[in-house]
Amino acid sequence: MSKRLIAPALAAAFLIAGSAHAAPPPAPASWARCAICHDNTKGGPNKIGPNLYGVVSKKAGTHAANFRYSDGLKKSGLTWNAATLDKWIENPRALVPGTMMSFPGLKDPAKRAELVGYLTSLK
Repeated sequence: MSKRLIAPALAAAFLIAGSAHAAPPPAPASWARCAICHDNTKGGPNKIGPNLYGVVSKKAGTHAANFRYSDGLKKSGLTWNAATLDKWIENPRALVPGTMMSFPGLKDPAKRAELVGYLTSLK
């Protein structure tokens, strides 16, 4: 490969790798309801709700810097894994009374599984 081709290729690689807001994998259609309040990009902002990139395996109420979590969520002792995320997405207020999350829940287990799988891929 000539030196003229290597330099632009390296520059493009550094621009992509160094992007402040890395693009997430393709989201399922069910993510649209979440995207109203949550960002899903690495390094992305908190919105009404916290950024959810990398949330899986984190303690509830600690993941997103500079986000004001409810006391109930911070004191819940939950760790975000497939089981807790499924329960949370199904009915946040039942899992953590006093949560600030206004989402009423998603009853369809297939759509919840799709969202849990997607959140797990954000790493």
